[in-house]
Amino acid sequence: MLLVLFKKFLGKRQSHHPDSGNTQTPEQIVICIQEGDLRLRNQFITDYQPYVAKVTSRFCKRYIDPARDDEFSIALGAFNEAINQFSPQAGRSFLGFAEQVIRRRLIDYVRKEQRFSQQIPYSTFEVEDEEDNAVNPIEIHQAIEEYEKEKSAEERRGEIIDLNRCLTDFGIRFGDLVDASPKHDDSRQALFGIARKLSRDPELMRIMVAKRMLPIKELLDQVEVSRKTLERNRKFIIAVALIYNGPYPYLREYLHIRDDSEEGGVASE
Repeated sequence: MLLVLFKKFLGKRQSHHPDSGNTQTPEQIVICIQEGDLRLRNQFITDYQPYVAKVTSRFCKRYIDPARDDEFSIALGAFNEAINQFSPQAGRSFLGFAEQVIRRRLIDYVRKEQRFSQQIPYSTFEVEDEEDNAVNPIEIHQAIEEYEKEKSAEERRGEIIDLNRCLTDFGIRFGDLVDASPKHDDSRQALFGIARKLSRDPELMRIMVAKRMLPIKELLDQVEVSRKTLERNRKFIIAVALIYNGPYPYLREYLHIRDDSEEGGVASE
């Protein structure tokens, strides 16, 4: 309860930044930014740099120097990304959503760094404790791996909970997706392609989120499938589009959804 009250207090303090003179809530400011106010975007990001640093420090469990630490740059980029992706219709606060996006991007960064560090010999990490005893690098590595597994499991659960909350707005239960998933690979690949096209179109995503329904009429102008196909696979397309568009790296990996830089379909089975 105290943490909730503190977060509300922190959000109120920052939404009335002394230098900006802006008394709007973060959600109201983000809406104005999404309508094209570039100057307001720059000011908003500047005002909330202390918040981004706090979230980053809490994630890294150490002090983050905005001028020197790469993690801060990653987090700041994620904050800007959250501005683009935020939807007031989702029923979440912007700061809560932004923190989630920041955590996802930092996780991606840490995982990439770990892949690099695994190429370094264990002997590089040999240290001595206060009593000049050598610390076994193998044990250190195993402990780090175990910690990362636990953290990954926690993040996966968080993604599922958040996606389930989003799907509820569309009248879709997480369990519905099992029955909604196409049985044939060709059909599944085709629907992945439709979902990717939907997720890449900001206007279609805006319509879908605002109306809580698949924009079938608008999609028919862009895809070569029948209305019946879209209606029958509505739940599957909505879920995949939300996963592809939202901060869900683990769920995207689970579905084998590729990054935008990759050509071809959205997924590979």
